[in-house]
Amino acid sequence: MSDTSETANSALAPKEMLLDAALIHVAFDGWSEATFQAAIKDSGIDPTVARAVCPRGAIDLAVAYHKRGDDEMIARMKSGDLTEMKFRDKIAAMVRFRLEAANDKEAVRRGTTLFALPQYAPDGAKLVWGTCDAIWNALGDTSDDVNWYTKRATLSAVYSSTVLYWLGDTSEAHAATWEFLDRRIDNVMQIEKLKAQVNNSPTLSKLMAGPNWLLSHVKAPTRMPKMGLPGSWTSPRN
Repeated sequence: MSDTSETANSALAPKEMLLDAALIHVAFDGWSEATFQAAIKDSGIDPTVARAVCPRGAIDLAVAYHKRGDDEMIARMKSGDLTEMKFRDKIAAMVRFRLEAANDKEAVRRGTTLFALPQYAPDGAKLVWGTCDAIWNALGDTSDDVNWYTKRATLSAVYSSTVLYWLGDTSEAHAATWEFLDRRIDNVMQIEKLKAQVNNSPTLSKLMAGPNWLLSHVKAPTRMPKMGLPGSWTSPRN
């Protein structure tokens, strides 16, 4: 193993150990300082190291738990075969993979409560966006204009509403959740059909010429230098 790999593993291992130790406490104490201290004790991680890898304590563990689910979702997709599915079914499958990766519903419930707090809401929004970005990237999305944003924003709404429904779902094998998810995706497909009808209409397309011109100058972040910004506005070209 290379020195680089050893360094990466040594940096990641403490957080993973803390997360595993924390999960049994989250149901009782939430993603709190009490949970973080219990995780330190149970994992045997030095408190200084624990605070170094998780400066915000259990908040960082909650973030790590969400990202772990994203990784498991992608791993499951790669281990299967979605090539024969319709595209809308691929999206539904990815959302389902993501929810099924969260095998601790109470940890998700506590995380949802945590990231609903004003001081942590930006973290929650970023995590949901990251999940949906991972889904689109895994499915081969190549959009580099305003569609890059609308696809992720729309899927974020679908994903968020499905998570909330899933948290309260007591049906066998979460069958009601998957039906709910299918309905939400059908709603999105209807919106896409409406957009296509507007663009194909001689009258409506003229009305949308101005807004479409403005939107044509919105670019996906991959076209811009890495400045920590989500996108950009470009000036018109002659």
